Amino acid sequence: MPRDVLLLQLLLDEMKPEDVGLSTDLHFFKNRAAKGSPTITYTSIYNGDNFSMCIFFLPPTAVIPLHNHPGMTVFSKLLLGSMHIKSYDWVNNSEETKYALPAQFRLAKLVEDSEFTAPCKTAILYPTTGGNIHTFRAITPCAVLDILGPPYSTKDEHRDCTYYQDYPYSDFAGIHFFLISLFSFGISVTFKNMQEKFYSCLSGTKVV
Repeated sequence: MPRDVLLLQLLLDEMKPEDVGLSTDLHFFKNRAAKGSPTITYTSIYNGDNFSMCIFFLPPTAVIPLHNHPGMTVFSKLLLGSMHIKSYDWVNNSEETKYALPAQFRLAKLVEDSEFTAPCKTAILYPTTGGNIHTFRAITPCAVLDILGPPYSTKDEHRDCTYYQDYPYSDFAGIHFFLISLFSFGISVTFKNMQEKFYSCLSGTKVV
């Protein structure tokens, strides 16, 4: 882990809600019942060319859809509340070529599928590892601090945000094929079972 990344992670690990003016006494965090469609709000703390910092506020049952952070390193700190986080990383091209998928889909490996409750460690998402593609679902009212470096950019097509829909790998069992000539039958079956549990196929739509 780069020294600067480690230093920022250690600082964020020690951060408390009070450091950014938050408290469980605030009305938002006392409302445990979701009414109607939950609305996600955010407060921008800093937005520059090199990085951006903001806090997302999620009421119970609110969902931030599955999305990516292309070419970015992201620090995500759950300040208050409990949420479920699911994240993926792309399967590398050499591995993905072993499978036949429709053109609009891409194979991704599950990184995280767990519930978290503050206080907890800071999550770090790297450009190609750590769960760069993720989704949040609030269990209780939540506040999440995000630091993105570099931030999203509409001027750079490589840093646009893309939202994804994930589909179980097993849904494609009838159309995928494994290069069985490279493996013994026993190994290929074991590997297929692992795929169905830990892999998904993602289809994305860019935000415009």
